[in-house]
Amino acid sequence: MDSYEGTATLEWWANRSTCLSRLRVQVVIRAAGDNWTSEATLESPLTAEDRESFDFLMRLEPHFTLRFDDASTLLVKVVEARVEGRLILTAAETGTAEPTGARHAPHQ
Repeated sequence: MDSYEGTATLEWWANRSTCLSRLRVQVVIRAAGDNWTSEATLESPLTAEDRESFDFLMRLEPHFTLRFDDASTLLVKVVEARVEGRLILTAAETGTAEPTGARHAPHQ
């Protein structure tokens, strides 16, 4: 896969059974050798309440599960771009401590 463009959902899981946030996004992923880059755009602007929740979760732990429409998932680190509604996604580093609360997507 050299690139992918489509929809996905960013999910913030507190534990295997509790998802605290789901955000629909349009993603663009480009691969170059063993590396890849990804940008995501929120499908809908965040309400004031959603923005407050998102900011809280980002401060707590900026790792989200990126769930594609085929149900495959990838743990990503999310950074807000300078443009409202745009996000930069990178693969969560392996070999480091697990995200807060040992968060994982629920069993498939």
